[in-house]
Amino acid sequence: MEAAMTFRHGLTGLGLLGTMCLSIPGSSSAQVALPTATVSPPPTEVACPDFLPQQAHCWSGRAAKGGYYWIARPENWNGSLIVHAHGGPRTGEPQADDPLEDLERFSMTVKEGFAWAGSTYRRGGYGVRMAAEDTDDLRQIFWDAFGRPNRTILHGQSWGGNVAAKAAELYARDAEGRVVWDGVVLTSGVLAGGTKAYKFRADLRAVYQYYCQNHPAPEEVQYPVWQGLPDGVRMTRAQLADRVKTCTGVGLPEAERSPDQKQRLADILSVVGVEEAQLVPHLAWGTFLFQDLVQRRLDGLNPFSNIDTVYAGSHDDAALNAGVQRFAADPAALARLAYDADLSGLIVAPTLTIHGKYDPTAFVSNQAAYHDQVEAAGRAELLVQTFTDEAEHSALNAPEYVAVFAAMMMWLDQGTKPDARSVAMLCEEARSRYEGDACWFDENYDLSAEH
Repeated sequence: MEAAMTFRHGLTGLGLLGTMCLSIPGSSSAQVALPTATVSPPPTEVACPDFLPQQAHCWSGRAAKGGYYWIARPENWNGSLIVHAHGGPRTGEPQADDPLEDLERFSMTVKEGFAWAGSTYRRGGYGVRMAAEDTDDLRQIFWDAFGRPNRTILHGQSWGGNVAAKAAELYARDAEGRVVWDGVVLTSGVLAGGTKAYKFRADLRAVYQYYCQNHPAPEEVQYPVWQGLPDGVRMTRAQLADRVKTCTGVGLPEAERSPDQKQRLADILSVVGVEEAQLVPHLAWGTFLFQDLVQRRLDGLNPFSNIDTVYAGSHDDAALNAGVQRFAADPAALARLAYDADLSGLIVAPTLTIHGKYDPTAFVSNQAAYHDQVEAAGRAELLVQTFTDEAEHSALNAPEYVAVFAAMMMWLDQGTKPDARSVAMLCEEARSRYEGDACWFDENYDLSAEH
């Protein structure tokens, strides 16, 4: 039996969709017409977006397996490439210009002299190994078109951190044993692995349903909440938000909330450990992404369990634990999810992470889980983790991102392994180029507190 606990520092789910919005779930089942070629055509030069430095060069294209990509290379290219794995997973059908969102978010890397390549994956929906393969394919597309760079850095953001960490394990070296990825940078990463990272939102669905009884509503077909939604059932994010408003008052001014709404909201937030502003986003992932994960990727099997979970923090924990919906994981579903998304910790390239300590979406405890996995694999000397005093997810300050990439280059080129102090100093050096952005590195953060 697990100890009684809240979930404030639990392992969160899948990170954000870009700027924390979801596609309408109905689009996730659309079939994408994929090219039939087995070799990707070369990229086509296109006009760069105006958020990139002048004189930069850009290319776009579609990989043989179906992912759309963009490549940017500055005039003052430093000879190194960043291959980016985006967050999500996005449940909608990929679009040709989707990579521009992340290119803009990480445009400071191009300003600092790096070439950047980012893509959608071949389809929407869950699939870490699929996305990792597509990310490695993008690396090969760049190498074929422009030659092998001096350094190739793998970068994963949010759920893309899981993707990049998996790609670094699966594609670390080629068939001849030659290094593929020189270094790995993981920002705000969901690094706990597939079998741990999702339990938080399964618990949220169960606790929410206990108090609200409207997802599903009594007049609707009943289903276990771990399904997200039954196969074929459609709901929009706005419709979900309306249900949350009815139950908890979220979306209404404080003065317009009833005492019952306030009590239900307080219980849910206290037990699950999220802020009010994040309740709908977390429930949305536990609805639309769970539907994709369970119904389309796991053939309807359940990978989640709360059989032994003791929920705590409500005004009546005994009633909550007696009445909450319980469910047990199917061993086959758990094994399939582990195969797809769990991490071995067997890293072979220098790996540097950055994470906001108060990240409201991918909790910093993801970093503790990854540290333990890498340490258990005997590779701790290849991992450096840094932390900032920010309550942000995938939107840290520009000089902080600049600092971690600069630290990685010094590690690779000079053999100088970074630490929190040296990365913080690099951030301070970069501030003059990014006016208004501060550096919030915590040089003394004790990660063991997150266990």
